[in-house]
Amino acid sequence: MKSNQLAFYIQGQAENWRTYVVQEAFLAAFGWIPSVVGIAARSLAYRAILRTSGTVAIEHGVRLRHTRNITLGSGVYLDHGTYLHATPGGIRIGDGTFVMHGAVLHVYNFRDLPQAGIDVGKNCIIGEGSIIRGQGGVTIGDHVLIAPSVQILAVEHTFGIPGVPVMHQGLRARGIAIRDGAWLGAGCIVLDGVTIGEGAVVGAGAVVTKDVPAHTVALGVPARIVRDYAAAPLGDRSIEIELPRVFALSNSGRRDRGTVATSVQGGGHS
Repeated sequence: MKSNQLAFYIQGQAENWRTYVVQEAFLAAFGWIPSVVGIAARSLAYRAILRTSGTVAIEHGVRLRHTRNITLGSGVYLDHGTYLHATPGGIRIGDGTFVMHGAVLHVYNFRDLPQAGIDVGKNCIIGEGSIIRGQGGVTIGDHVLIAPSVQILAVEHTFGIPGVPVMHQGLRARGIAIRDGAWLGAGCIVLDGVTIGEGAVVGAGAVVTKDVPAHTVALGVPARIVRDYAAAPLGDRSIEIELPRVFALSNSGRRDRGTVATSVQGGGHS
């Protein structure tokens, strides 16, 4: 590998050579240890290479890059096979949030987009195999459900010049915001520039190209609003569920409760 290629590789992994060596030493020493023993060891050891505000649970086989830019709240869980790449704007995950198997949170910004970063609130679930691309900035509120295989893509290529490959025509990255209590159904895609309002529901497989107002249900390709459940409550077509105690806010003595609309099929997290 040529020196300029090696320098580019290191730049993609950590801030500099010294940080890279320390980061990789900790990941090599502790990243492979299985079971609760490994989780306990990483909760303590990884405080030297990333920022935490309490006890965290990181399974073995989790890939972390630019760890100095990763901030994890108390009770965060990173499942086996997850991948966090946090340069340059960083990744911040709030208390009690679960990032499930194979999910990717990727900020890698080699074009110096100023707003790059991923901010995830408290008590969220990011489902298996989901991808969050944060080059344009992604903000996710509290108590957000993201089902398996969801794609949240805060970046897009510009095009239109004949004879010039699309990859050389630049990027546009306006950012994505997902407000508190929203639910993104399995396999849906959220494209750049979109805001999904508080308590909104996006059905499984939908492609969201425009804003989804608060407390509405959006379905289809492209997604369209099919119901405003604040104006027309679902009534008996919703069921009340009780979330596990682990998702309760730490400063409340009660378990959180919520409703799931049975009329939106296939959009949940199993």
